[in-house]
Amino acid sequence: MVYDLIIRGGTVVDGTGCEPYLADVAITGDTVVAVGTDLGEAKKVCDASGCYVAPGFVDIHTHYDGQATWDQEMAPSSWHGVTTVVMGNCGVGFAPAAPDRHDWLIGLMEGVEDIPGSALSEGMSWNWESFPEYLDALEEMPRAIDVATHVPHGAVRAYVMGDRGAANEDPTESDIARMANIVEEGLRAGALGFSTSRTVLHKSIDGELVPGTTATPEELIGIGRGMARVGHGVFEMASDLVPEWNEFEWMGDLSRETGLPVTFTALQSPVKAMSFDDQMANMREQNTNGANILAQISMRGTGLILGWRTTFNPFSFKPSWAEVADLEEAAQLERLADPDFRHKLITEESIYPDSDVQILTELMATAFTMQYELSDGFDYEPSAQQSIAYLAEQAGVSGAEYAYDLLMSDGGRGFIYFPLLNYADGNLNFLEPVLQSDDCINSLSDGGAHCGTICDAASPTFMLQHWVRDREGFKLSLSQAIKRQCADTAKVYGLDDRGVLAPGYLADINIIELDKIGMSKPWVANDLPAGGKRLLQSSTGYRATFKSGVQTFDNGSYLGETPGILIRGPQASPAADSLKAAS
Repeated sequence: MVYDLIIRGGTVVDGTGCEPYLADVAITGDTVVAVGTDLGEAKKVCDASGCYVAPGFVDIHTHYDGQATWDQEMAPSSWHGVTTVVMGNCGVGFAPAAPDRHDWLIGLMEGVEDIPGSALSEGMSWNWESFPEYLDALEEMPRAIDVATHVPHGAVRAYVMGDRGAANEDPTESDIARMANIVEEGLRAGALGFSTSRTVLHKSIDGELVPGTTATPEELIGIGRGMARVGHGVFEMASDLVPEWNEFEWMGDLSRETGLPVTFTALQSPVKAMSFDDQMANMREQNTNGANILAQISMRGTGLILGWRTTFNPFSFKPSWAEVADLEEAAQLERLADPDFRHKLITEESIYPDSDVQILTELMATAFTMQYELSDGFDYEPSAQQSIAYLAEQAGVSGAEYAYDLLMSDGGRGFIYFPLLNYADGNLNFLEPVLQSDDCINSLSDGGAHCGTICDAASPTFMLQHWVRDREGFKLSLSQAIKRQCADTAKVYGLDDRGVLAPGYLADINIIELDKIGMSKPWVANDLPAGGKRLLQSSTGYRATFKSGVQTFDNGSYLGETPGILIRGPQASPAADSLKAAS
């Protein structure tokens, strides 16, 4: 037999968790057909000598809902070995969409996920209204990667209830029934789940909470029953986990009644009402009683990137910042370099917005013990001796003075890393046990979102660089890490056709030079529609990435190929397909 492609001479890390082994991988069409030695001939041979050969990464927490309608490359996630993304998380998205709700939905996404509204307005065609029509629109565009999506609560609630839904008013029984029917329709058309947001951090550009933030258990479980009628789907939630809301109780009830998995964003926070340990304990108590709840965990601190051209910096709440905030870059830097303006901006008192997140803005402006210079080769697990507060003290200046001068470095492109979440202890030690737990899933990259504040789409690359190769003390084995980012993430959403390198599975493959794996310093690009800005971070160490047997990236360079598709519904494993054919 002559294969289409053989990847020869590499060390296979197959996604199952077993030890790496020397083998060749043969591909025909979009499928792996053989893994072993002496496999024969192929039309094309790819040399993987000295490299690891692993499945493509499956990222289950992204926000490419708008970008996926205009962008084929799907950067930055595709730059980091990701071959499948699940979007529509956190209750925000663009379908269903009544014709008079387009701008409102854009404002919701802009406020929650910091995606420029002008880019969304310019980039999206809005050739849909219902959720199935949105899926049809997604299906029209080929991409470098596969995409799948949730049905978002915010859009559904506003579509069914209009202004009442947008204002978080309680629904009637008929409202709940109609929402459940729309979610059911979306899942039958191909959605992989439903998402909702229950955090005060998530607000529209006008400061309104995401519809569904204060939804009752009756509404949430009612929607879950619609999902149960389909028989598949993940119920995903971002929440403040306020103890009096009894979130884990209704999550457990929903999972037990419907048989569906429920996932929530588990984050360590200096201001969160429930500690990370308590989140884990509450989840496990429910699972002991028959629920199936999974914690989505980030692999590093969820860090805001502060700079003159990003959304925030430590001086954003000073009155004089308004004088320069909207200037073009050159004019802005000229003002910022003026000694008198520097003195004024540093010495002024900040005026914080009167909101639920005031404490967070105060930390951004004053907590220099929690802020670090984001330089080339930055270690995302920095020590206290790397903090701005410590370095400022050593230099004999205030934290604000040191921060200002840091931001002025590199031609005014200096960055500060502010790990607001997942870094309350000043290290990542608390993640060591959960990175080995089956009830915790690698997640929260937020690819495509937080364009001017967060740049975590590089999470899979960070996992390899930090948790596998470079970290002192506890590390993950390469086999563990690949399994967690491939087979485990795929399995949660029923994508059993990928995440493993074995005959019959999709030929989604990364060829990895582990000693070269790394991430660039982030930069601000104005490459979204209408010149919208976003933070980007590239990678090194991926010799090649293949999607469905087609090479999409060569040493980090996009080749322009678009084998990616819209995923509709769960995908059976090769073994299940074989049994079905035999019967």
